[in-house]
Amino acid sequence: MTKAIENRYEFVYLFDVENGNPNGDPDGGNMPRIDPETSHGLVTDVCLKRKIRNYVEIVKENQAPHEIYIREKGILNHNHERAHKAVGVEEKTDGKKRKGSGVEVERARDWMCANFFDVRTFGAVMSTGVNCGQVRGPVQLNFAKSIDSIVPLELSITRMAVATEKEAESQSGDNRTMGRKHIVPYGLYKTEGYISAHLANQTGFSEDDLNLLWESLQNMFDHDHSAARGKMNGRKLIIFRHESKLGNASAHSLFDRVTVKRAKDSAGPTRSFGDYSVEINREDGPSGVEIIEKF
Repeated sequence: MTKAIENRYEFVYLFDVENGNPNGDPDGGNMPRIDPETSHGLVTDVCLKRKIRNYVEIVKENQAPHEIYIREKGILNHNHERAHKAVGVEEKTDGKKRKGSGVEVERARDWMCANFFDVRTFGAVMSTGVNCGQVRGPVQLNFAKSIDSIVPLELSITRMAVATEKEAESQSGDNRTMGRKHIVPYGLYKTEGYISAHLANQTGFSEDDLNLLWESLQNMFDHDHSAARGKMNGRKLIIFRHESKLGNASAHSLFDRVTVKRAKDSAGPTRSFGDYSVEINREDGPSGVEIIEKF
């Protein structure tokens, strides 16, 4: 495995949506996710990790050592079989499922970490089919939450075309199909992330992987546009780099140094990133922690 990072990191990531649905809830008719008590919008960590995976898959063309394990219609067990074959584990001839010895599973797990970006970044449970064990990833994200409450809108849309000749020949009058589209007029979302040097040492998460993660957060929305998600952009990434593996300050004390509030000249409902100001408290910071703004 490549040399792992030797510093702990935390980061704050801001992104926004304009006239789009950043993360629909399938249990709620695909309405934007919302905290029912505060009306603040929510975006799950799984949604954000999906966009990071998609960006890396595009940039690295799904080639080792940056293959993507969790990808659309990917067959996980095929990857497990590849890992066992690559490390020289012999197939069973009786057709029964092979669990693998402890040493074999460890070798297969190391192979998966070495070849799949999302395994060594986010971790994975790889025990279905032939067993490749499981690994905890060094990079974890919180749910993103909007800075202010949001107002989800449900809009009616129509389809002018018809699907069949029978519909086209209908004498009932208007054949247009009605539908619904869910949007947030505007929302600025904030999430926090954690990167453990200790867990990175177990998966081989390297400085190159770290730089690719920062690149993904900056550019992933530019390759994820759709009619449903509307205009989404990564707005600001604030990184806290510790001098040591264990860290030099608590994560919450660092997150508290980032304040997002309404701009002084902003009035009425927020409709752009310019309606907010982002302030970073750099005074009397803990020793051994560097604050980096990526964009």
